[in-house]
Amino acid sequence: MKHVAAFALLIALFMTPAIASQDQFADPAYAPEQGPTSTPVGHYEFCKSHAGECGAVAGPSAEVLTEKLWAELQETNNAVNASVAPVTDQDLYRVAEYWTYPNGAGDCEDYVLEKRRELIAKGWPASTLLIAVVRKQDGEGHAILLVRTDRGDLALDNLDGEIHLWNETPYTYLKRQSQTDASRWVGLEDGRVIQVASMH
Repeated sequence: MKHVAAFALLIALFMTPAIASQDQFADPAYAPEQGPTSTPVGHYEFCKSHAGECGAVAGPSAEVLTEKLWAELQETNNAVNASVAPVTDQDLYRVAEYWTYPNGAGDCEDYVLEKRRELIAKGWPASTLLIAVVRKQDGEGHAILLVRTDRGDLALDNLDGEIHLWNETPYTYLKRQSQTDASRWVGLEDGRVIQVASMH
């Protein structure tokens, strides 16, 4: 079933024409920006110890998604999800919030940092690999990696083995990294009504 769902999304993405216009980021396939906002404390501290991975970023505003690059996204998402055991910062480091690369275990931000690092090593532009903070349906905060492509913003998530367009995920989007400065963040405008499944 997992492979069927992935294949269905692949077909949908490549049957949809690339969004190529001056107003392309106004398309619903992209999470709308609201302007500068506060940086998550965990990411601020991460940047202090990894200064070379934060700061001004040059590169395309969206990656042209090919079948090869789609396969790389799937491979990286699956490999990191499988190689990292989910453990809270409190259990690992005895602090409420600590962003770092996972060493066999980590929480959602650690998965995201590792996916971003591995994709950059494979040649993906840092300007298209954006950490996003979202709110789950139970109100808990969560982090995912948004990959900006010519087909839309794709969400890589440690809680879901499938890759989805951002607006097909069950989260409320709050903020993400700036495309021009990896240490700065922008607010996101998420006006969707999230349908919550219930048992009767």
